[in-house]
Amino acid sequence: MGPEDRRDEGPLERADRNTVELLQELRVAQTGVQILFAFLLSLSFTERFSRIDATQRTIYVVTLLLAVLTTALLVAPVAVHRMVFRRGLKVQTVSVGHRLAIVGLATLALTLTGAVLLVLDVVIGRRLAVPIACAVVLCFVALWFVLPLPLRARRPHH
Repeated sequence: MGPEDRRDEGPLERADRNTVELLQELRVAQTGVQILFAFLLSLSFTERFSRIDATQRTIYVVTLLLAVLTTALLVAPVAVHRMVFRRGLKVQTVSVGHRLAIVGLATLALTLTGAVLLVLDVVIGRRLAVPIACAVVLCFVALWFVLPLPLRARRPHH
């Protein structure tokens, strides 16, 4: 770590800053999940929904449940923070929140992929929908999980 990268902060100040950064990041992700979840919920009440086939219904149910799980994972750091507020566990809370956010991003990638698969299956057919959905999930994996790896390798956790 070079001198320009050092912050004049103690462990609790760092934990406070990390908490604020984590909560800001979660706000962005939570908004997208909430919009997607609302879209998925509204689908089942449309007239066209009754005409989807068994595979599409399965994709819908799995995607809806993934949206619920994603919401739970991305809101959990806030709940954890509230439950341990003023207990002197800020560093541990940030660590737990970080892990929940990573898993939440993974389920968000799956949720978005499921939504793309469902919509494309209905609109253009399964033959094209499946490879496009595979490309979508690979894009998420590459951008969200693989791209940061070289950066992480250069900088050990501190």
